[in-house]
Amino acid sequence: MEKLAQLYREKVSSLESFLDHFKDQDFIVVGLGGSEPMPLMNELHKLYDKGIRGCQLSNTLPMGDYPLFNDPKYSESVRVNGWFYTGPLRKNHPKGHLSFQPQHLHRALDKRLVAMAGRRKVLMTTAASMDEHGYFSLSIGNTYEMQLIRTGEVEVVLEVSPHFPRTFGDNQVHVSDVAVIVETDRMPPLLPVADCSEKDEAIGQYISELIEDGSTIQLGIGGIPNAVAKALVGKKNLGIHTEMFTDGMIDLLESGAVNNKHKTLYPDKTICTFALGTERLYQYLHNNPSVWFMPGRWTNDPYVIGQNDNMVSINTTIEIDLTGQCCSESMGYHQFSGTGGQADTAIGAQYSKNGKSFITLYSTAMVKQPDGSRKCVSKIVPTLKDGAVVTLSRNDVDYVVTEFGVAALRGQTIGERAKRLIAIAHPDFRAELERSIEAYQFY
Repeated sequence: MEKLAQLYREKVSSLESFLDHFKDQDFIVVGLGGSEPMPLMNELHKLYDKGIRGCQLSNTLPMGDYPLFNDPKYSESVRVNGWFYTGPLRKNHPKGHLSFQPQHLHRALDKRLVAMAGRRKVLMTTAASMDEHGYFSLSIGNTYEMQLIRTGEVEVVLEVSPHFPRTFGDNQVHVSDVAVIVETDRMPPLLPVADCSEKDEAIGQYISELIEDGSTIQLGIGGIPNAVAKALVGKKNLGIHTEMFTDGMIDLLESGAVNNKHKTLYPDKTICTFALGTERLYQYLHNNPSVWFMPGRWTNDPYVIGQNDNMVSINTTIEIDLTGQCCSESMGYHQFSGTGGQADTAIGAQYSKNGKSFITLYSTAMVKQPDGSRKCVSKIVPTLKDGAVVTLSRNDVDYVVTEFGVAALRGQTIGERAKRLIAIAHPDFRAELERSIEAYQFY
């Protein structure tokens, strides 16, 4: 034990001096979402003043708004690339010093390794405190972090806080594999539970009626997924194999609706790759061996997902056209979020025996006009906006759900898809959409 403690002490660095570890041309990968080492990220722009140049930084779902994002001059030192935008990246993208990286979650690191060729690799992420055996738990995220560590070709920089939950799964890192340790007293970032609107509850109820007891589910974050979780509380013998572990899943586990006993892949275990939520969620995860944090390359592999019988995937989209194409990550030409795991889980569920995939959206949205006014528009449209990204192709869409009902699209012709989607559009827009069938030859 004393040898491990000594090895630990040798690697501890202050927040001010950890920057001395970086070199020109480094490729820096940052932990996803809540695994982002926020205090370290808040210091990284200082590499500019240290004369470090030509680095690349790849991040996902950033939680903070950092000087590195806001001032284009720092891109000479560290160029930021993101593959799932949040507000800070959306805000700063027009300045021209940020780039978006398209990729599916289960292939995220594979594509990054191509971009990293010829560069020294550095991983910055968070971890719970080291245990008596010399291991750190990667706590609330393991999407690509462990996969990168296992390449054996990366300098690992850990922010270690005693307030991050100790979790289990394929997420244990030995102190001998860590280059730098920065100790903090930081709490995990909190994500409040989104309130459910009447529209959310209507959508949740439609989906619940199509989910059988014994199904294994994947849910995302937000009002609609929370409403689905609420509607599922009365179900029996559900399982969880998901990308993101959320507060709504605790309700399902504690109510007994989820017991994971009927899963065909890792029964008795809740499977996820990252978590984000309230203090209650982190307390639930701490020292809980029933929840496994597995690499995203595995959890989100459609072929792995499909090994769960009765798999159900539930995702949201921004806009869908009458052929079934889903834009879930952009507003026309403007990048809003990212592909994430939508295609992974939607396709994976359809590989499953008796599996189902749901795409959900409100029928309308209020859109700001050039004069500052707001206009109600349909989110079911004849064609996607110019520049809109097709996140999920029409070939891979199964069920579409709005507050007005369910459209089953799998196996249907273009003409039948159009009719079914119009039937769940807002009534105020149905006549206009019906006229587009002739205009666009949706037969």
